[in-house]
Amino acid sequence: MSQQIPNNLLQLCQRAHPSWQAILQQGLQAIADHDPVYLATLAEDQYLPTQGRLFAAFEQPVEAVRYVLVGEGPYPREASATGVCFMDGAVDSLWSDKGLSKQVNRATSLRNFMKMLLVAADQLAADNTSGDALAGIAAQAQANPASTIQTLAELQRNLTTQGFLLLNASLVFRHHVAPVKDAKAWKPFLDTVLNGLANAARERHARLPTLVLWGKIAEQLHALPVVAQFPQAAAEHPYNLSFIQHQGMQQLFGPMQLLRQQ
Repeated sequence: MSQQIPNNLLQLCQRAHPSWQAILQQGLQAIADHDPVYLATLAEDQYLPTQGRLFAAFEQPVEAVRYVLVGEGPYPREASATGVCFMDGAVDSLWSDKGLSKQVNRATSLRNFMKMLLVAADQLAADNTSGDALAGIAAQAQANPASTIQTLAELQRNLTTQGFLLLNASLVFRHHVAPVKDAKAWKPFLDTVLNGLANAARERHARLPTLVLWGKIAEQLHALPVVAQFPQAAAEHPYNLSFIQHQGMQQLFGPMQLLRQQ
């Protein structure tokens, strides 16, 4: 007998694009069937993201997804957790007179991601990514807003335009629960999402989206049989400095020119 899903979580599915809503409900059911207590407890608990943004990543149609970027989990701060992987809601401007903005520099993963993009675009030397090296790049970027993006919202827009589903391995963060524990609970949900994407691609006779896996928690998705069907690109989590020089990520993201106005 299927376990009942709390109504407040079901209602949040309605905020996603219509093409996702049935899949999300099936994913929640998969969690409930695997662990009858988890969703009931979550529905009564405090978690991030707030403001009903649990499924904010699912804003574009299923058929528009070309890449699935899987991070670890929401940022552990209410202002930062947006329900979208890697998009820190506390960040607005990307640039400053000294290089990257203070907000970007505080968001370590975003800072390293932007540096990787600049290295991939041959604007920044991989062995010299200091603030001094970035100052000229930032000045040029700010002087040309018609050609270079200025805000994190524009970066998210460019990723969405490229077909990215920006998904976390765990859709929630709770201060009193280890992230790896929540990520384990959400595995049946991610399994359902990936099977939904695979089925939709087969129906359209289209190529399956590429899975972009960042960090150890994301790599644990290899335990799901469906993952083997997808083309994949993996790297250490961007909070590691070595991510800046990851050639696989440079080759993947470089041609997209995500820092350019599109």
